[in-house]
Amino acid sequence: MNAEGGFTSLAIVGAAGQMGGLFCQRAEDLGLAVAKVHRQLAEEELLRLSRAQLVILSVPVTAMEMVLARVVPYLSPGAVLADVCSVKAIPLKQMLAAYDGPVVGTHPLFGPVIPKGFTPRVAVVEGRDPAAARAVSGLFEGMGFFPFSSTAEEHDRSVALVQGLNFTTTVAYLAAMRHIPGIEQYVTPSFLRRLESAHKMLTQDKDLFAILAETNPYSQDAVRLFRSYLNLAAGGDTDLLAARAQKWWPPGGHE
Repeated sequence: MNAEGGFTSLAIVGAAGQMGGLFCQRAEDLGLAVAKVHRQLAEEELLRLSRAQLVILSVPVTAMEMVLARVVPYLSPGAVLADVCSVKAIPLKQMLAAYDGPVVGTHPLFGPVIPKGFTPRVAVVEGRDPAAARAVSGLFEGMGFFPFSSTAEEHDRSVALVQGLNFTTTVAYLAAMRHIPGIEQYVTPSFLRRLESAHKMLTQDKDLFAILAETNPYSQDAVRLFRSYLNLAAGGDTDLLAARAQKWWPPGGHE
């Protein structure tokens, strides 16, 4: 890091992936030296890690242990190790066990294509060394993103609801809808919008969401919480549910 605590060089493992490619481009736009390591982890590419002040692992959480075993021996002393997994407790534990230097967990809450008007936030979780977490936050801010500090528990509990429960309830809802033959004749505009929003989730991202459900320690807590609200609905307390749901749009707030 330079005198101001910022990075001048970094490496991205998984640089050919969609998110890895986005970070490479944003970092290069800042004038940083970027070493690109692909998922094959070729020896000649791993050698570049020794020149990086920050190494970002843009790899699936299921591959983290294997990647760490290959990557860590090439890190220079004091280099910051970070990940971008959609869960935080497990990969942070793995990074801290594999590497004794600065560790930071991050989760960009967006995909490679950022919708117009959407605020691209990044959850940043300190693993080891507060200065490293601040430096990583500063880098993401420089890239045009909006970092915020979190803990692994807060992150995983929230993502279990925002991503995991969204997937689980969507597939359960659409599966239930198929119980009546010919139901497609009754599709309304509001249901069509829901169907269209679920299409990519079920045709392209199904395996990803399944992995997230398996690796997030709070997935079942989220399902149990949702079931408790379904029990309220079964008891006819829809007004109570609607009032709770409307807290997403507080009086005087912005939609």
